[in-house]
Amino acid sequence: MDFDLSEEQRLLKESIDGLLTDTYEFEDRKKYAKEKGGWSRAIWSRLAEQGLLGLPFGEIDGGFGAGAVETSIVMEALGRALVLEPYLSTVVIGGGCLRHGGSAAQKRAHIPSIIDGSKTFAFAQLEKSSRYDLNDVKTSAKKKGDGWIIDGEKLVVINGESADALIVTARTKGSQRDRTGVGVFLVPAKDKCIVKKSYPTQDGLHAADITFTSVEVGSDGVIGDSENALPLIERVVDEARAALCAEAVGVMDESLKNTLEYLKTRRQFGLPIGSFQSLQHRAADMFVALELARSMSMFATMATNFDHEPERAMAVAAAKVQIGRSSKFIGQQSLQLHGGIGMTMDAKIGHHFKRLTMIENTFGDAEYHLRRVSNTLV
Repeated sequence: MDFDLSEEQRLLKESIDGLLTDTYEFEDRKKYAKEKGGWSRAIWSRLAEQGLLGLPFGEIDGGFGAGAVETSIVMEALGRALVLEPYLSTVVIGGGCLRHGGSAAQKRAHIPSIIDGSKTFAFAQLEKSSRYDLNDVKTSAKKKGDGWIIDGEKLVVINGESADALIVTARTKGSQRDRTGVGVFLVPAKDKCIVKKSYPTQDGLHAADITFTSVEVGSDGVIGDSENALPLIERVVDEARAALCAEAVGVMDESLKNTLEYLKTRRQFGLPIGSFQSLQHRAADMFVALELARSMSMFATMATNFDHEPERAMAVAAAKVQIGRSSKFIGQQSLQLHGGIGMTMDAKIGHHFKRLTMIENTFGDAEYHLRRVSNTLV
C-alpha cells in the first residue's frame, strides 16, 4: 500500500502549513482567544478562501470531493499550530452529518454556508450520565404535528457559545440507553427557548452547557431516520475520532520539535542539556511514541472508508488507544524536560499538553477504547 501523498495532497499540505505559519504564531493565538467565542473570524474567512472548509463535500454541493486523507492533513496542521477555530465541530461533525444523512434540501440549505465560512456548527451530544456512550440519550424529542419538541440538557458543547446551528441528539422513543429511538436534529442556535452557559475549556477553546426547553423543530430539522440515527452518529463520530488522532499527531510533532530545540539551547554545567545521554534516551522514546501514533492515525484515516461498521469501529478505537498513550507520554516528558518554565502560561509547551489531554478525553479515552477493542475480540 502506498502511503506517500499525491501531488494534490502535497500542495494542500504546503498551502495549509504556509497559511498557519504566516497567521498563527503563539502570540497571535493569544489574541484570537480573546475574541468573541474564543476564535478569529478573520482566520476562519482565510480558511474558507483557501477552500479548506469545502474539502470533504461533493462537487455537486459546491465542495472539492476530497476524502479522509485530506481531512487528516488539515487536522494535523491545525494541531501543530494549536488552532482554535471550530473546524472539527463545523466541517467534520456538522458537515459529516449532512453528507451522510442530510436530505438534498438540507444540503442545499447548509453546506454552501459552511463552505463560504458564514455558518458554524456545534455538536450537542454529551449529557450528565452518558460519558462516552453515544446511545445514552435522555434529552427527548416528542412529535408535535409535522415537527418536534425538544427538551433536555447538553454539556460541554464545543463552539456552543457562538455556533449558528446545533446538531442535537435526542431520544424519540424507548428508554435512555436503548440503541434504537435516537434522532439527530438541526436546531437554530439562537432559538429563544435555548439557554446557554458558556465558559473556556482548559485547552483554550470555548464550550457551553445548553438547556433546551420546549424547543420547536420543523420536519426539515430531522437528519436521517428520527428513530434509528445511531448508526449515522457512530459513523460521524468515528470520522471525528480519526480527525482528532491526526490533530494529536500534529500537536505531538510540534511538542517534540520544541522540546528538542530546548534541549539544544538550555545549558547546565556549561553544556547543552541535550548532550546528556539520559535525556537523549528520553527524546528517542518520545520519537518512537510519535511514530507509533502517526502510524495508527493513518490506520484510523483509512478505516473511516471501511463499509463494514464493526471493522471500522475497532480500527478507530485501536488508533485512539495508541494516540492516548503516546499523547500522555510525549506531553508529560515534554513538560518534565522543559522544567519549571513548561508550567507557565507563557510557555507554548504547556498548551500542547493541555490540548493533548482534551483530545484524549474527547469521544472516549484510551481505557474506554481498549475495552471496546477487547470486547470485540472476545
